[in-house]
Amino acid sequence: MPTANSQQPIANSSLIERRFLISFIAITALFALWGFANDITNPMVAAFQTLMELPAAKASLIQFAFYGGYATMAIPAALFIRKYSYKSGILLGLAFYAVGALLFIPAAAQQSFTFFCFSLYILTFGLAFLETTANPFILSLGDKENATRRLNLAQAFNPMGSLAGMAVASMIVLPNLLSDKRDASGNIIFSMLSEAEKADIRLHDLAVIRDPYVALGIVVIIMMIIIALVKVPIANGQQPTAEKSQQPTAKVTLRRLWRNKVYREGVIAQVFYVAAQIMVWTFIIQYADNLGISKATAQNYNIVAMCLFLCGRFISTFLMKYIDGRKLLTVFGICAAICSLGAILIVGKLGLYCLVGISLFMSLMFPTIYGTALENVSLEDASLGAAFLVMAIVGGALMPPLQGMIIDCGTIFGHPAVNVSYILPLICFIIVAVYGLRARKSQ
Repeated sequence: MPTANSQQPIANSSLIERRFLISFIAITALFALWGFANDITNPMVAAFQTLMELPAAKASLIQFAFYGGYATMAIPAALFIRKYSYKSGILLGLAFYAVGALLFIPAAAQQSFTFFCFSLYILTFGLAFLETTANPFILSLGDKENATRRLNLAQAFNPMGSLAGMAVASMIVLPNLLSDKRDASGNIIFSMLSEAEKADIRLHDLAVIRDPYVALGIVVIIMMIIIALVKVPIANGQQPTAEKSQQPTAKVTLRRLWRNKVYREGVIAQVFYVAAQIMVWTFIIQYADNLGISKATAQNYNIVAMCLFLCGRFISTFLMKYIDGRKLLTVFGICAAICSLGAILIVGKLGLYCLVGISLFMSLMFPTIYGTALENVSLEDASLGAAFLVMAIVGGALMPPLQGMIIDCGTIFGHPAVNVSYILPLICFIIVAVYGLRARKSQ
């Protein structure tokens, strides 16, 4: 394989085989679907914090429920796929997704924060199935040497869905929340109202939050019908039904995965990367709020961040033709850490710009860690190996509440606590950069 210094393409073979093109397009569309769910949900933490009058730590349980669903269902999803097929896993995932989205109807009727968290928990059962299935499926659609680039390309459509989710949040949900109305001084007036007035506003705002999820559930049902009608061929590494009995047992697969250092450390790096991503995006609104910026306006910064993220996906996919993905991962990890340091130390718009800028460097991290970790994993072990990398998304459930607790402190040694809280993503990005370096040395 040519080195990065040779300035020659790392792989010259076809990125996507013609026989898999229709399947690639159909499955890649799913990446946009879970991107939409991720990024319409992130600003809901701030919305519920105001509407339900919750501390930041408790409001961030939205993320705990959302990403906790991944942790719960990733391994069962992998075992299901091993027994049946990629297509069966995708259809079941879409079914869970639709049910979770439609549960927002009774959640809004009950005006229950716990019910909303439960709905998101069920919804992400579906996302766990989709990610456990779609990522290794995309990797298998062609030559192994192009697998990470192919996944980066498919993953580029994830932020497109994310941008759609952010746009709905920014233009439909957040501007219509009566609970976020402010007085002439920029202070939220909801907390000053009577209980009767709050009840009326709460009823209105929960309906505003509910409706996009219900519409999403309907779209997912339509997508499930389309996928059911598309013929998905057996890709490289997907065993025909008659040969599934010859697969190694889960115990044997787990033993082999544990002995694979690059894979094992990749799972750890993925935990910290996802934690960093969710913290960076979830609390942009709180960071901007500390500067006197409204939620609806602050969401525009989230949209800019996602545009940078999307551009970074395409740029990094191109660069990986010439530069080893592990080297890029290290460089991008260092740059993200530097931006995090700016968000911590600089109080004002420049600090906010540093926070937004992190997204450019996060762009290649998830698919590159994913592809690097699975690169030397055998085909028969890939589905279970993929499950642990999807389960690593639990990092997005564990660390945002901790960041919320820091934010609730108000100030720390005279510095805004929301700025200080970004020390957690800083640590995460350092770990990602170290993984890229160690994986490169293991080549």
